[in-house]
Amino acid sequence: MIYTKFVVLTMLNVVLIGTGNVAENLIHALYASNQVELLQIVGRNKHALEQHKGKAKLSLNFEDVVEADIYIIAVSDNAIEAVSKKLSNKRGIVVHTSGVTSMDHILCEKKGVFYPLQTFTKGRILDFSNIPICVEASNEDGLNTLQQLAGHISKKVYKVDSEQRKKLHLAAVFANNFSNHIFHISEALCQRGGLSFELLKPLLLETVEKLEILSPFEAQTGPARRNDTESMEKHLELLSDNEHKKLYTLLSEAIIKTYEKEL
Repeated sequence: MIYTKFVVLTMLNVVLIGTGNVAENLIHALYASNQVELLQIVGRNKHALEQHKGKAKLSLNFEDVVEADIYIIAVSDNAIEAVSKKLSNKRGIVVHTSGVTSMDHILCEKKGVFYPLQTFTKGRILDFSNIPICVEASNEDGLNTLQQLAGHISKKVYKVDSEQRKKLHLAAVFANNFSNHIFHISEALCQRGGLSFELLKPLLLETVEKLEILSPFEAQTGPARRNDTESMEKHLELLSDNEHKKLYTLLSEAIIKTYEKEL
């Protein structure tokens, strides 16, 4: 994975296909850039398209897709191939935004990947300037074009190949999706105890903020880190859900094993 720094000069024309969470955020970022011309937004959801009226030409029909430098396919992974096939006659580079799908699923000569590494939620628009964008292309010219586009909307542009991107996406699932499920369990435990989840938010913020100065290995605390079996047994007694008990035990055992040489 290579962090790319370069001078961004080129104005680029873009067509975006999709109306989901990733597409919604990309539309706002591309439209806000004075170095990108968002020519067209294409999608099947008429209501979602109409939310972007005035930002670009809107179309429900792939027969009406205009010529552009870059076509960004921001749809579900299982639709990428079919959508790319409809763009096979276009001269521009066709890219998808998936973390796990190979670039080869794009059935076009000029192809690539434009993967923003972030969690996107419906109705929540993020500042793209600090979102890492991982790019890959089938040739050097395409890579340069994607680096330019990424640099128009983000300060963090990385060259990442397909194998690296799959591993990065897996790491992101552990860091974001799994941790968020743990937050969900924590909230449920608070509610059952008549407590507000707000009490935990300063703890959660500190957990993330200290990673600016410590590695996750160095930052680990808690009963499993100390191998405090008495506290862990008391916690297990408080858990009524068998799945939560299994998860608590599995994670505790993993932490103990990680630090067993220091215990």
